[in-house]
Amino acid sequence: MRTYTILVTLALASASCAFTQNTKLRVIAFGAHPDDAEIRAGGVAAKFAAKGHMVKFVSVTNGDAGHCEMGGGALAKRRRAEAQQAARHLGIAEYEVFDNHDGELVPSLEVRKQVIRAIRLWNAEIVLSPRPYDYHPDHRYTSILVQDAAFMVQIPMVVTDAPPLKRNPVFLYFEDGFRKPQPFAPDIAIDVDDVWQKKLDAYDAEPSQFYEAQPKCWGGGIEVPTHPAERRRWLENRRSAPLTPEVRSVLQRWYGPERAGKTAHAEAFELCEYGRRASAAELKKLFPFFD
Repeated sequence: MRTYTILVTLALASASCAFTQNTKLRVIAFGAHPDDAEIRAGGVAAKFAAKGHMVKFVSVTNGDAGHCEMGGGALAKRRRAEAQQAARHLGIAEYEVFDNHDGELVPSLEVRKQVIRAIRLWNAEIVLSPRPYDYHPDHRYTSILVQDAAFMVQIPMVVTDAPPLKRNPVFLYFEDGFRKPQPFAPDIAIDVDDVWQKKLDAYDAEPSQFYEAQPKCWGGGIEVPTHPAERRRWLENRRSAPLTPEVRSVLQRWYGPERAGKTAHAEAFELCEYGRRASAAELKKLFPFFD
């Protein structure tokens, strides 16, 4: 199975899993489609990158069904190019798109090996992914695939072409709004107001999704302004949403009530029990954004 690697900049880091204040952290975020990781973790990715840490996005499908007027290889090629541009805006190191068909993802052994290999080769300390309670089967199965990889990344006789990790990374879930069977329960929330415009830049770089498919195809034919400035304002209004009480509460825990009360945009994450069970003290080191 081929994979498509969109390389913006790539620097090699030490294979050691121990980290200090000066160690460059290595973060990998999995989405089902090109644009999923941007939506759920684009702000945090930009913040990591701005501090010199290494961030990689992975799309487990090639997005070749994510439109109502085009599809197949032409759409997959367009979405890979858009993802490359989004990565540049966020400043992240690499964006890899697996060549699995959009809308046809299943948690197979073959794709699990792709995920294991990606985590190992990136020598990830932090792994981000969707939760398994989502409306879209590709999102659900991306979560299952990452969960199934969580323990296996340490097993030497599995995926023998990629060296096993010496210790399990910390796995965390993206925020979502689904309440059943279990609502999202954030363990950490990051203020992304300072990189909000970068996140919008990444959205703006993916017009097939944010200006075409999402409003016109899946949104019931919502009209999108054509003038660039008006379209940008429309995009910001559409992508801005009030923080949930749960996320606001976690922001207060990490930043204090004054700072949390001023935060307009945040990204929150829930610890997955299948990875290393990080304490609050370790999370603070892994997410070095708090005064």
